[in-house]
Amino acid sequence: MIPRRFFLGTLLGISPLAFALQPRLIRIAQIGAEHSHAGGKLEALRHLTSLYEVAAVSAAGRPSGAVYAGIPLMEETELLAIPDLQAVTVETRVEEACGAALRALRAGKHVHLDKPGALSHPEFRAMRLEAERRGLCLQMGYMLRANPAFEWLFKAVRAGWLGEVLEIDAAMGKMADPKTRSAIGALEGGGMFELACHLIDAVLTILGKPTEVVARSTPSNNDSVRDNQIALLVYPRATATIRCNHADPFGSAHRRFKVTGTKGAVEIQPLESGEFSVSLVESAGGMKKGVQHLKLPLPRGRYDEEFVELARVIRGEKAYGWSAAHDIAVHETVLLAAGLAPR
Repeated sequence: MIPRRFFLGTLLGISPLAFALQPRLIRIAQIGAEHSHAGGKLEALRHLTSLYEVAAVSAAGRPSGAVYAGIPLMEETELLAIPDLQAVTVETRVEEACGAALRALRAGKHVHLDKPGALSHPEFRAMRLEAERRGLCLQMGYMLRANPAFEWLFKAVRAGWLGEVLEIDAAMGKMADPKTRSAIGALEGGGMFELACHLIDAVLTILGKPTEVVARSTPSNNDSVRDNQIALLVYPRATATIRCNHADPFGSAHRRFKVTGTKGAVEIQPLESGEFSVSLVESAGGMKKGVQHLKLPLPRGRYDEEFVELARVIRGEKAYGWSAAHDIAVHETVLLAAGLAPR
C-alpha cells in the first residue's frame, strides 16, 4: 500500500523522496509542572514544530497557563506507555524529580531533567549512571551550556586563549517574591542549591571538580531562609567564588560570570544577554590585543538550543557533550556549595 503522505505529496507536486528524507518528529512528553521552568520548557517544545510533537503532560490537576491548552493530561504510567514516545522532560518538584527520571529511563526514554536534579546525591548518581548504562541521553537543564556567550567562553578556555585560568567570580541572584522565598525556604540548601547550580555547572565545565568547597550563609532576614550565600571552590592553582543573593533588588542586572587567566579575561554580564567583554594580553582566536566588547545573537527562546541539541542527540547526529562523571561532580559540588553533605 502506498503511504497516504506519499500519495498526497504526488498530487501536490512534491517528490515522495522529499518525505522520505524528512526526519520523523520526536514524540516527547512532560512529567510534572511544578518546576519554575516547566511552562517555559513546554513552550520551547511547542514552537520547535520541525523537531518535536508534544504527546502529553502528567501533572496533579490541570496545569495553569495557555501553553498547556490542548495537550492530553494523563497519569505517568499511561504517559510512559504512549506508542513511539522517545523522550520526556521532568519538571516536577526537586523532591520527586530523580525518581521520575529513573522511571522514564527504565521505560527506555531519553530524559531532559531540570536542575538541580535531586536532593540525594547517591540517588542522583545511581540515576545518572543508569542512563549511561542504557545508552540513553540524560540532559540536565543547565541552560547556560547552550548560551552563545558561554559557548564562546568554553571554546576560548579550551583553545588556551586566556592562558591558565586562575580565578572565576560569578553571581546569580534576584529579588525573591513571597512565593519564591517560600520555595527556597523549603529547601535546606536554599538559593545556592536551587539557582546558583547553573553557575557551578559552568565553573566545573572550565575547571573540573574542586578539591575543596567552603560554604557560608548569611540570611538577610530572621526567618532562616538561606537567601544570601557564598561558596568558595578551591583548586590546586585556582579559586572560584559563587554568590547567590535572593534579596538583591537589581539581581538580574547583577548576574555575571568572570574568568581570569594568565593571558586574558572574559566577563559575561548580564548573564544571559549574549554580551561580554574580552581582555587579551596578545591577539588570539581572531581577537585583537586589549579590551573588546562583543554581543552575540540569542536564540528565539531561552531554552530552544537545549532542545535542538537533544533532538540531534536522539537522532544520532551528534554525541551528547556532557558526561555522567561531569553531571555527578556538579551535583555533589552544588550540595557542598549549599552547605549540605552529599548524602
